[in-house]
Amino acid sequence: MQHKEGYVTHTLDHGIATIEFFHPASNSLPSTILADLAKTINDIGIDDRVKVIVLRSGGDRVFCSGASFDELMSIQNAEEGLKFFSGFAHVINAMRKCHKLIISRVQGKAVGGGVGLIAASDYAIATEGAAVKLSELAVGIGPFVVGPAVEKKVGNSAFTQLAIDATEWRSAEWGKRNRLYAEVHHSLAEVDDAVNRLSDRLAHSSPEAMAELKKVFWKGTEDWDKLLIERAAISGKLVLSEFTRNAINKFKQKN
Repeated sequence: MQHKEGYVTHTLDHGIATIEFFHPASNSLPSTILADLAKTINDIGIDDRVKVIVLRSGGDRVFCSGASFDELMSIQNAEEGLKFFSGFAHVINAMRKCHKLIISRVQGKAVGGGVGLIAASDYAIATEGAAVKLSELAVGIGPFVVGPAVEKKVGNSAFTQLAIDATEWRSAEWGKRNRLYAEVHHSLAEVDDAVNRLSDRLAHSSPEAMAELKKVFWKGTEDWDKLLIERAAISGKLVLSEFTRNAINKFKQKN
């Protein structure tokens, strides 16, 4: 779906559905992109022609810079805050409940919600430049909505490191060591080769077996429909604080 600034598109080729999102502000995620991502994943998840999903972002630099700062600054009350952060909850829940395996192709750095997208995928393949950071605490919020997905993927210790040391980048090698990335490759061409090989192999695998595997992978997350919305409410209140407003303004002035 095309937007004035940014888009979500999808293509289908021999059973492989490729979902791509893009925003000119370093592939940030405003509510329109989040809503389209969730809808696209939900729709593709029930399409029998689709055997496997590849999730990617546009461009060759940043994978995803997380929440749209412009939209965060426009939130006026807790209800609007809940609505915005629920967008992340809907995407993560769509990914976990999707009947198809999701491969993330990560060409560059990921921040906040972008790390959540990677963690919510079933298999992530990244370049050496794909460092990650959960920057939420630095702007007075916290990785509440993406936290369950990140913690499930990397474990409690690595998650707390990311959440507490919110201004420091962790390298792609750190991501691989802590199980966020399944593979890390030197170049984007190598990443694409690996994504193509795996997605083609999965496109020729048993859809029923993969759907059952997906259930096994996500066992124990059945309460996330409720949990992630509760977490969205926490972020939705915190974003209204003077601390957050000042922190985001300072960040925007630097950039």
